Amino acid sequence: MVGALCGCWFRLGGARPLIPFGPTVVQTSMSRSQVALLGLGLLLIFLLYVGLPGPPEQNSWLWGDPNVTVLAGLTPGNSPIFYREVLPQGSSGGTRVEVVLLHGKAFNSHTWEQLGTLQLLSQRGYRAVALDLPGAAVAFFEERARQLGLGCQKVEVAPGYVVTVLTWPGTNPALPSILLNSHTDVVPVFKEHWSHDPFEAFKDSEGYIYARGAQDMKCVSIQYLEAVRRLKVEGHRFPRTIHMTFVPDEEVGGHQGMELFVQRPEFQALRAGFALDEGIANPTDAFTVFYSERSPWWVRVTSTGRPGHGSLFIEDTAAEKLHKVVSSILAFREKEWQRLQSNPHLKEGAVTSVNLTKLEGGVAYNVVPATMSASFDFRVAPDVDFKAFEEQLQSWCQAAGEGVTLEFAQKWMHPQVTPTDDSNPWWAAFSRVCKDMNLSLEPEIMPAATDSRFIRAVGVPALGFSPLNRTPVLLHDHDERLHEAVFLRGVDIYTRLLPALASVPALPSDS
Repeated sequence: MVGALCGCWFRLGGARPLIPFGPTVVQTSMSRSQVALLGLGLLLIFLLYVGLPGPPEQNSWLWGDPNVTVLAGLTPGNSPIFYREVLPQGSSGGTRVEVVLLHGKAFNSHTWEQLGTLQLLSQRGYRAVALDLPGAAVAFFEERARQLGLGCQKVEVAPGYVVTVLTWPGTNPALPSILLNSHTDVVPVFKEHWSHDPFEAFKDSEGYIYARGAQDMKCVSIQYLEAVRRLKVEGHRFPRTIHMTFVPDEEVGGHQGMELFVQRPEFQALRAGFALDEGIANPTDAFTVFYSERSPWWVRVTSTGRPGHGSLFIEDTAAEKLHKVVSSILAFREKEWQRLQSNPHLKEGAVTSVNLTKLEGGVAYNVVPATMSASFDFRVAPDVDFKAFEEQLQSWCQAAGEGVTLEFAQKWMHPQVTPTDDSNPWWAAFSRVCKDMNLSLEPEIMPAATDSRFIRAVGVPALGFSPLNRTPVLLHDHDERLHEAVFLRGVDIYTRLLPALASVPALPSDS
């Protein structure tokens, strides 16, 4: 079994290198060197076996000892690792050997606990740690699934990118399911600008929890899990199955996460009928809910022109032509900004925004460059005619002169809108619970981009909702934080929402 799990490491003396043992596969045809390595491995196993005390007298040692406490947690730092640990028992001479247990891709640290390996080592005076590398988040959700009695599925949508799906089966599996989505990745931090360690989840004396992801969006992941736990403890069952999906890569576009996942058979098998995904905090008493979102267009405009010496008045330079395009785009930006400012009923997501984010070109102060480029981040409102808008961009480039082109680094072309009236039974159920709880809702178009766009694009209605009111918007900011009372209130809200959504009667579209 050690060979199958692929990795038990013993650290002797606390400072020496780790010594691996345990071959995983024995081939029927081996070279002399392979035979020698196999013999060495077997010798190491034998020596370690002789060095370890014999097994306890009871016959059930493989299945663990309930008297041994197995600790679990995450290591501190920017790249936390999920681990399970046992401390030595019955050893007055201190820890003789520290044991680190690793495993293959098909297993996790819990396997070492199930086998009783951790418990056995603890009984015989060893400190042992079982690690989950590198998917600390995946291991965390696997552990939650085990504790809550939920199904757990891991889907590797791209090398190293795993979507974890936790499932609470409904009483009528023929009905389309409820999908609760959240992402596991976060944006980088500048620790020198934080009041507390951004990965410590520090709670101050006023009850504010400081952590990267406190708002975006680990809070929602845990609120989902806690709401499900409460409902299960209370003995509830609902007609529709509830799936919780925890996805990677959202913060850099979702192209190695949800965008791939929705095209896979594992997603189709979920039979999602409705989805909840992330929203944004609201500093007022109201709660923001997003029914659509703007489409990200990342555009790079490249201009070519005559080069030359920096002291000359050279005509038709790359900079001159690029300046014309930049001026046209920024004039459009000002027009959209004024439209937003002049209409109090418009929200930011209802207009198209654009920002100049990169300028590139040039090799020296005294050399006029032959090529320069400017990059823009457009967020296009869902009611815009995309074809006409792209033609407008092309016309600005053409008007600047020859040798000006544009290319797209990202171009989302499938905006969808989830209805927010009683014609949509999902909205009716969602808004009814909020009304019963005296929650004021502010429906909006999400100004940024989330994984909801991929979910809506495959025909699943989705709402973006993070139950965080009376909270400053600090996602991606220094000192991102959330008050514990707001967090716990969010758990209460999901505890009311999930029964209503999972009990929506069969719809004509369900057949």
